[in-house]
Amino acid sequence: SQGLPDPRETLSNLTFDQQTVVNDRTGKIRLASLGEFKRELVTFDQIPVEMLDATTAIEDKDFWSNPGFDVAGFVSAAADTISGHPRGGSTITQQLVRARLLPESAFSGGREERKIREIIQSLRLTEAYPGQEGKQEIITAYLNQNFYGNRSYGIRAAAHTYFGKELSKLTLAQDALLAAIPQSPTRFDLVKNAEEVCSVPLKGEDPCPTAKIQLIVPDDSDIVRRRNLVLDQMKTRSTLSGANHTVDEYEAAKSEPVVLARQLGVHWLAPHFVWQVRNQLGAILCPDLPVDSCEDIDTGGYRVTTTLDWKMQSTVEKWVYAAARVPNLSEPRTRLGNLKIPSKEWGWLQNLHGKNINNAASAVMDYRTGQVLAYAGSASYTANGTRKFQPKFDVLSDGWRQPGSAIKPLNYAIGIQDKTMTAATMFMDVTTNFGGNFIPTQADKYDRGPVRLRSALQFSLNIPSIKAGIMNGLDHFYHRSEDFGIDWVPKSVPVTSMGIGTLEVHPIDLIGAYGAIADGGKLLPRTMILKVTKADGTVVYPAPGAKKPKAKTVISPQTAYIITDILSGNTELKTNPFWAKWAVYDKGVRRPAAYKTGTTSENRDVHAYGFLAPPKDPKAPALVVGVWMGNSNNQPNTDTLSLSSSAPLWSRIMAEVSHGTPIVGFRRPRGLVLATVDAFSGLRPGPFTKKTVKELFIPGTEPTQRDDLRRSVDIDTASGLLWQDGCVGPRRTVGVLDFSQIEANHPNWQKADNAWVHRAARGSGVGGGPKGTRTSYFYGGFPAFFPFGKSWGGIFAPTQKCPLAPPPTEPPCDNPLGLFCPPPSGDPGGSPKPGKTPKP
Repeated sequence: SQGLPDPRETLSNLTFDQQTVVNDRTGKIRLASLGEFKRELVTFDQIPVEMLDATTAIEDKDFWSNPGFDVAGFVSAAADTISGHPRGGSTITQQLVRARLLPESAFSGGREERKIREIIQSLRLTEAYPGQEGKQEIITAYLNQNFYGNRSYGIRAAAHTYFGKELSKLTLAQDALLAAIPQSPTRFDLVKNAEEVCSVPLKGEDPCPTAKIQLIVPDDSDIVRRRNLVLDQMKTRSTLSGANHTVDEYEAAKSEPVVLARQLGVHWLAPHFVWQVRNQLGAILCPDLPVDSCEDIDTGGYRVTTTLDWKMQSTVEKWVYAAARVPNLSEPRTRLGNLKIPSKEWGWLQNLHGKNINNAASAVMDYRTGQVLAYAGSASYTANGTRKFQPKFDVLSDGWRQPGSAIKPLNYAIGIQDKTMTAATMFMDVTTNFGGNFIPTQADKYDRGPVRLRSALQFSLNIPSIKAGIMNGLDHFYHRSEDFGIDWVPKSVPVTSMGIGTLEVHPIDLIGAYGAIADGGKLLPRTMILKVTKADGTVVYPAPGAKKPKAKTVISPQTAYIITDILSGNTELKTNPFWAKWAVYDKGVRRPAAYKTGTTSENRDVHAYGFLAPPKDPKAPALVVGVWMGNSNNQPNTDTLSLSSSAPLWSRIMAEVSHGTPIVGFRRPRGLVLATVDAFSGLRPGPFTKKTVKELFIPGTEPTQRDDLRRSVDIDTASGLLWQDGCVGPRRTVGVLDFSQIEANHPNWQKADNAWVHRAARGSGVGGGPKGTRTSYFYGGFPAFFPFGKSWGGIFAPTQKCPLAPPPTEPPCDNPLGLFCPPPSGDPGGSPKPGKTPKP
């Protein structure tokens, strides 16, 4: 106990509440005052016995009898977890001690040492407050200091803010619900988990009248499941109220709907950003505690200067609201005018009407510093919500969303970095059964045949990316993506389809990953805080003498530039006329940018992520922007791809946040070479090469093999068929396409390739295969685009031999009298034989 304070004195002198202030990066704009709801203290006799039993049942079943520490708790906690009933391994007394009754010095040293101090102080606290009365003091302090989410400290404040009730008026189900929250107050925050349900019928997506909105937490949410677990535990662990309720009453409580009281408006600017700042502040102030246990965040009276650029924030909030909310509301043109959206933009925005896209999120980061400059976790934090639009939920950091094709740059970057593929590597874009009846196609249902990696990524082809993921190794692809800052959804495992983005991620992580590509392969930690001071001006963060965060190198500058060079083609009309429709312009001048879109299964999510070249001024922000659009309830949109939704939204946000800054291009690093390759095979040009391109390579990865996509055959020029002796001729040697062994290492792939060749030999537009896809010379739709001509790189070999020539005929006799002409062929000459006399 040496160095530990007297527990009785510490508990008796607990103090509360001094607001922490959060400002923008200039320090002049106040974003929020944390801890706006003051703690409401209660005495033991004001706490219902059901609330006490609910708390001890889920947090510390032996609270009333243990000495403050339960040795068997470690074992029982593990057993509960295995049985599907997880709970914390610390007693209520330990939790109180850890949160409020240990000095900062007690958190130094290793984990075991800190735990020992915590146990010692818990034992001392129990000794200082003996018997049942002592236990009452301890649990009362615990319930008064707990954070319950929604800016509510103490159990009484939680009852007021969530239900608008005094503790004594709570139902059994509500007691259990509040007791379930302290394990993870941010995750289990009832307001964040609630859906706004209108009690009157609505037309379309018209907003619900405020007075008719109900906040209801869905029955299948994690917090309701945990409430039901608490109720189950209370059946056998209700020390104080056991005789008050039957098993049937506990079961009935599980069916009680969770309806919240109307919430007061949040007087914060950039609310989703502030919540993220709060999380990061907790890691700074209480590095050894869960964020939700760090009370100093809201009550320590700190002054926080954040990374937020208010002008950029206003831009992002304006555009996500214009794209996701306005098209679903009445009088959209008037609303767009009020937002000062230029009328030239109204077309694509109004086209989103009826497309069932009700939410959007976006963030802007400086990829050279990791600073978040603007952040909107939904289309509007304060708007009335629907099932499709939950304004309080932060999609960027809390949402798990399939990235779709937005994951493809990471997939190819891994292969290029490993030198197992290059920008010239050829893939067969052919619909293939990858096993388990997984047979993906391109959205346009075309099979393009041979394509190089550059084109496959630039035009977002699905089959090549799936094949690249398999070539990388699915486990390798999965774990290397984590190096880019990707946090996969819990309990996910590598799957074949991850090459087209079927594993859920946080969109904010994708923004950071694209920033790493933009910064030459260096990933910086994401940050939202520049400075933290105490009320007296003492600097808390960054600590005096602290070094700046180090960047982690995830790929080489050369690999990063190759990916950047490919993606930058998406803003050049001559290279990619489809994606370049949404290039970034400033006063009519195109600003070099690199971006990629993503559309997920059934169009549930549409994404766009991209970046600008780093400014020459090292102090100027280097911008990366990410955009997500979709529905809060994960409902698919109505046949709307990213190119008509998230892509224009990304473009307009990027254009506005970069407006007026110098226009610079991407600079190629040293350590790259240019080589000429066959435009189809990606190999060195061969004798039958028709088209060539220049391609970038990391030294040593340039192709050394000459093109073998075509083999030589002899044909009969007259018929165009295979030559055989005796044909009309002349005989000519040509190169013909040969895909017979192109992917022989993967039998399923090769089988699909062979079937495609059978169709492609008949030309473009021939349907077939397992999904009825059609052969195509690259983009054969409308508008058509054939960067290398209407060809797959050559002709297919004829399957038939040419016909033999007929015997030569004699030249005609030029003697008009017939003199000296040779006899007809086959006639020996001489007098004609007499014929029979015809009968009369």
